[in-house]
Amino acid sequence: MTGSVARATVSERRALRLGTRGSPLALAQAGRIARQLRERIGRPVVLVTVRTPGDQSAAPIEQLGTTGVFTTALREELLRGDVDLVVHSCKDLPTAPVPGVRLVAFPAREDPRDALIWPGGTSLDALPCGARIGTGSPRRAAQLRATGVRPRIVPIRGNVDTRLRKLAEGEVDALVLAMAGLSRLGLLDVVATPLDPAVLMPAPAQGALAVECRTDDPATAVQLAALDHAPTRTMATAERGFLAALDAGCTAPVGALAELVAEPEPAVRLSGVIAAADGSAVVRGQITGEAGEGAALGRRLAHMLLQDGGAELMDRTAPAAIDPVRSVRD
Repeated sequence: MTGSVARATVSERRALRLGTRGSPLALAQAGRIARQLRERIGRPVVLVTVRTPGDQSAAPIEQLGTTGVFTTALREELLRGDVDLVVHSCKDLPTAPVPGVRLVAFPAREDPRDALIWPGGTSLDALPCGARIGTGSPRRAAQLRATGVRPRIVPIRGNVDTRLRKLAEGEVDALVLAMAGLSRLGLLDVVATPLDPAVLMPAPAQGALAVECRTDDPATAVQLAALDHAPTRTMATAERGFLAALDAGCTAPVGALAELVAEPEPAVRLSGVIAAADGSAVVRGQITGEAGEGAALGRRLAHMLLQDGGAELMDRTAPAAIDPVRSVRD
């Protein structure tokens, strides 16, 4: 018994191995989680970088597969026991569970909105017709095409610094990036204008992180639970429920955003979008429910939007038959 206790003590003191992608943003996110763990549970943490298919290819993201482009390799390292936990951008995390992997914490979320980065101004409406907007996101491209700006979408990939350099070199006139990523990299001083979700709906769970460990490692799971932020978990669960019900991957032109409301009583207001890839049609909706409904609320909204024309957009059939903008309310 004494030996067993001694081994457990040694295990608890061993540095946690945190698996992360090697991009500057991923390292910044993982570094933040490592600092929080050191502060909250007093345990050392070391970062282990893992290359993923999404990091090794310059092809458009939708050509690399619809799910797991940035997450599968991390999960494989976790299941092999090469790392003790992994950190993902929650918007990249597939909704289907993986045997042996447990999603244990949603740390506090940052600003979920997208941002326009345009040295020439601060308004999407002020962009000249045909302006070249750089983005690698089909979701952003579809919703931008649905605005009156009529931009020319320039496919662009790479880390944030690479994209900003291409903007400075004149390859594009403007960029759309996530506010959360700019914040984590200390780049909020660039000419960035937050975009209203009514114009550009964020990806489900954008701005949130997801922390996973193995199901056969309950001791680590207990420690990682100190990172969990209940409001973020509530919002991310509803948004991911919407995505799961659509059976859509992280590259699909769909968006969702949950907000906590206090009146007349505590509740969750969930908004969602399904867009045609070419921007010719957009189906929008909103629903309000109890905070505890979680994924069920997301499924209800998805069903409403699919019935209101979203199914045709998801199938990419007869998009012209859909009104340019439809709205669903409670």
